[in-house]
This record gives sequence, structure tokens and C-alpha cells, in this order.
Amino acid sequence: MTGRGARVVALGGGHGLGVVLAAVRRYTSEITAVVSVADDGGSSGRLRRDHGGLAPGDLRKCLVALADAGSPWRAAFEHRFRGGELDGHALGNIVLVGLAETLGGFPNALAEAERLLGAVGRVLPATVEPVVLTADVDGRVVEGQYEVHRSAGRIRSVGLVPPDAAASPEALAAIARADQIVLAPGSLFTSIVPVLCVAGITDALCSARARVVHVGNLQAETPETSGISGTEQVEILLDHGARIDVSLSPVGGELVTDPAVLARHGIATEEVVVSAPGARVHDPEALAVALGDLL
Repeated sequence: MTGRGARVVALGGGHGLGVVLAAVRRYTSEITAVVSVADDGGSSGRLRRDHGGLAPGDLRKCLVALADAGSPWRAAFEHRFRGGELDGHALGNIVLVGLAETLGGFPNALAEAERLLGAVGRVLPATVEPVVLTADVDGRVVEGQYEVHRSAGRIRSVGLVPPDAAASPEALAAIARADQIVLAPGSLFTSIVPVLCVAGITDALCSARARVVHVGNLQAETPETSGISGTEQVEILLDHGARIDVSLSPVGGELVTDPAVLARHGIATEEVVVSAPGARVHDPEALAVALGDLL
């Protein structure tokens, strides 16, 4: 493990990115999360329809993962209302939207939320432009993250509308300065690939001086990645422009990764223990050891 000064950037969304952030904060305090903002389901979708702007849900999860353990706002941000007009909304989502409307946008809202939560590190949207996820599912176009995630059929490719939505300049700068870059596990087509689709992100990854580490999923996600092996998941990331130097293949996971195939793409495979036997989620402490050893 290294000292606390290593600059680590993690890309993705949802629970998988939150787990990576919880792991990374165990070996450094210089952390930047670059987060997908294409979500249009649940509380985030309702707030986007009513107020416009970015999806706050994945941003909220990252803030909570980096929050001071003693902050009362950590639990408050995750509080979800039951009943009435606020039914299903997370308080943190509402706070972020309110801060964005009063402070002039989500970058300012996130900076204030970081202060409020005593967060270790930064949380940045991949793009500050509202975007819609689209996908080619067996030759038909499906729009919206929620619909893509639940679509039956093989997802062939993913994109964003508008296709030229620009990356956050702060995100690009963080990638350029990084000592380690982590592609988080999670929903392949609806959390990770959408970040890669933001204009400028893959170019920044390809030119970064840091090693790019991919954290493999423990299992397929129904129906999004049903029947897609661990090797194929890595190749899908490459097809969408990712650069990967090392892929962490979870020992005991359900997905098969072929090191020989990945080697032909110039990717080293590391088989690592990142969860308890039979677990369905990564363990932050074990993942911290695996990632820290690669610095």
C-alpha cells in the first residue's frame, strides 16, 4: 500500500463506483470520482423531468461514499421518503437539485455538498450537459437508461444524445494528473460505458500517464449482461474507446475471464480476492488491497 498522496480517479456510476471509492479512500485521500449522469429512472428521473439538469442519484452515492463517517449528513443524504408527494425521493437528490438551482449549476452544488458532508476528495459529473442514453439492442434503438437496462435482447452499442456532450474540464484535468485510474465495476452498459461516451473522456484515458485498472464484475446482471463473459465485458469497454492496462479478475466470481485473450489486447490480468466466498458484491477492504498494490 502507498502513502496518502497518490491521486486516484475512479470512473463509473451506481453502487459499483461507490464501492470503489470506499476502497480507494483506505489508501489515499486524493480521490476524484467521474460520474455518469445519464440516469432517468426513479427519484433521479422524476427530478430530471420536473426540474431539468443532471441526474443526481449517482452523484449522491459517491458523495456519501466519500463523506466523513461522523457527519449526520451522511445518513440524511440517503434518507428516502415514504408516502406523499416526496415518496421515493432521496433527501440527497433533492438537496443537490436545490443547490444546483440556487448556486448556478451542479459543479457548484457538488462543491458545497462536499463541504457539508466533509467529503474526502471530489465528485465530478462526467459532463455538465443533460444527456440521454441510447442503445442498439438487436438492431433497434432504445432510448433512456431505465429502458436500456431492462431491455430484452443483446445490447450491441451505447451512445449519448447529444453525441458531442463535452466532458467536464475538471474531470479531464483530474485524469491527466492521476497516478491511478480505475474503471469501476457495476452495470456495464448503463453505468460505465456512458462515461466513456462523453466526448473527451476516452482521449484523456488514452493519453493519461497513469495506469488504467479495470475492476471486473462478480456476476452478470439480468437482463443487461446476461450471457456476456468477463472477457467480453472487457472487450465491450475497449469497443467503446476505453484504454485498459490491467484487469482485476475476481477469484470465485461467476464471470470467466481469459487472460490469453486480454493479453492480445495488451491487457494484463490479475486474479484477486475482492469478496467473501459466495458474495455478490465487492468488499471495499479487499479491493483496497488489490488496487493499492498496483500503485
